[in-house]
Amino acid sequence: MSAGWLRGAFAALCIVWAGGAFAQAAATAKATFAGGCFWCVESDFDKLDGVISTTSGYTGGRLANPTYEQVSAELTGHAEAVEIVYDPRKLSYEQLLRHFWHNIDPTVNDRQFCDVGSSYRAAIFAHGPEQMRAALASRAALEKSKPFKAPIVTEVVQAGPFYAAEEYHQDYYRKNPLRYKFYRANCGRDARLKQLWGEQAGH
Repeated sequence: MSAGWLRGAFAALCIVWAGGAFAQAAATAKATFAGGCFWCVESDFDKLDGVISTTSGYTGGRLANPTYEQVSAELTGHAEAVEIVYDPRKLSYEQLLRHFWHNIDPTVNDRQFCDVGSSYRAAIFAHGPEQMRAALASRAALEKSKPFKAPIVTEVVQAGPFYAAEEYHQDYYRKNPLRYKFYRANCGRDARLKQLWGEQAGH
């Protein structure tokens, strides 16, 4: 058996492995949304079939590696956001957009429900031109079909660096279900969503 044959066989195996890795990578996509408290946004998106993972974090600001204390003090320009990894064979970006709209209040600037400040703003952070086009089209369509009179002020911007939040924020609604439910109820999130969207709220 020659050394050349071995090198050729090894190269062929590498190509097969790389092709499989590429196929696996192509089977997932990423979306980033800000909708106020990231505990709630995580909870809202985790229930969708096709969502692989959600990560609470910070994006849209001017400081690298910000802390929760810095962001919540409105010192960095970041928004609390959630990075979603999903399977586009099961769930389209357009479906994610529709779910996003029905889980936020798009009529307010720099706040969501009881949480006030630019860090709690609602926003779509588009990854690439296709997501940008889809997000802008989604917002335009919503302007025509919305069931409420107030204008939609939610921003659509290009995605930038995303910084994962501290570990205690990840899956907070699962780790601390009673505290989470108390917070969500007292913040009036679901009541406001019902007022805005009616039967579409949360879907």
